[in-house]
Amino acid sequence: MTNHYPDLANQVVFVTGAAQGIGAAQAEAFLNQGAKVFGVDLKVGKMEELAKKYPTHFISFFGDISQEEVIEQAITTCHERAGAISILLNTAGILDGYKPLLETDETLWDRIYEVNVKSLFRLTKKVLPDMLEKQTGTIINMASIAGMVAGGGGIAYTSAKHAIIGFTKQLALDYAAQGIRVKAIAPGAIQTPMNAADFAGDGEMAKWVAEETPVKRWAQPEEVAELTLFLATPQASYIHGAIVPIDGGWLLK
Repeated sequence: MTNHYPDLANQVVFVTGAAQGIGAAQAEAFLNQGAKVFGVDLKVGKMEELAKKYPTHFISFFGDISQEEVIEQAITTCHERAGAISILLNTAGILDGYKPLLETDETLWDRIYEVNVKSLFRLTKKVLPDMLEKQTGTIINMASIAGMVAGGGGIAYTSAKHAIIGFTKQLALDYAAQGIRVKAIAPGAIQTPMNAADFAGDGEMAKWVAEETPVKRWAQPEEVAELTLFLATPQASYIHGAIVPIDGGWLLK
């Protein structure tokens, strides 16, 4: 059962990767709290459904957030249609096919960093001044257990997620005294379209992952969304720079 957080009603939430998986689940979770959600993604996915279901509170924007001009257009549109951003969810990301270094060319490396790290840097830098002016704001980055241990991705993805964790900690330290709350979520095995390859065919990879996870199952995107809700509330205002795992015990091993 979804918890009710009255403080989230009418907050303006900007979420990247809102068309599917964790981003879509986050968008709907905040909509259910009465927040205004501005969702950004390259594809339609679930955003069309959310727009129909929440016509007064959900706004979709289509574009590649690795492009600086797209970020600027998205923020301008959000301000015009919803208002200043109070909660930023940097959720969008892509995988690298679990490729080791010798199978990773510079094109793949650059693409992983452009989408997973540089877009987060650019977007946060554009949103932060408004938050500082109001002396309040919440930024929640999507890290991964791959940002804490090896094995959750290939060399590019693992490096990028480590970078996100470092970014989160330094950003939190730099601006905590000015009312900015920064934290990150580190998911383990979450069943999303991004992990569809693990379930392909006989699903042996998915079965192996579940067996290797102490709780013996994959999580659903909605579980990550519920954690996001709490981290965005005033009740979590003393949590700064934390990297919160939601991994079924994976990091215990």
